[in-house]
Amino acid sequence: MAVPIKIDIVSDVSCPWCIIGYRALDMALNNVGDQVKADIHWQPFELNPNMPVEGQELREHIQEKYGATAEQSVAARQMIVDRGAEVGFDFNFQEGARIYNTFDAHRLLYWAEAQGRQTELKLAFFNLYFCEAGNPSSHQDLCKAVKEVGLDADEALATLQSDRYSTEVRELQQRYRSMNITAVPAFILNDKYLINGGQPVEVFETAINNLLNEKNNNAVN
Repeated sequence: MAVPIKIDIVSDVSCPWCIIGYRALDMALNNVGDQVKADIHWQPFELNPNMPVEGQELREHIQEKYGATAEQSVAARQMIVDRGAEVGFDFNFQEGARIYNTFDAHRLLYWAEAQGRQTELKLAFFNLYFCEAGNPSSHQDLCKAVKEVGLDADEALATLQSDRYSTEVRELQQRYRSMNITAVPAFILNDKYLINGGQPVEVFETAINNLLNEKNNNAVN
């Protein structure tokens, strides 16, 4: 019988390391096979909660936020592209790319969880931003992604045009910040084990195997 493992992934749709980390996790789960049944929940985290609607040019943002030079920014972007390729994700960074507010995307992800399509929508949002150079604060772009995964785009638009799920998303964000999670991705396994960052496949596979061993040892005792 497969061992259930609850995995909370605290992340933002504009975080490249979040999709890298998820793809590595997914590969680790595939390697472990039917020994485990993963119950994945995406939890909200805004990297830039005060970002205006129009967003900001990405290079300018990185320079202001992290003090990175143009050369450092280029090198960091290449590292992300290389790591993405290792886990089968093709980043399509473009000149003039912008960073956007992602609060509305998190509201739709909260809604999608009740529909049983949260992971599909999260991956569509990653694809929207990192592969299609889309805008994850645009209601039109968000609803297009919603439709692509088979969810109701009209209901999604109605949600976006209201303040539905705003309180819930903010409360979840505060909850994880109160747990001293200040950067993403953060993977929380069974509410007790934390893995920070876009780690390699081996790190996730080791953690999963440790949980399996723990479960087996408890069963013996």
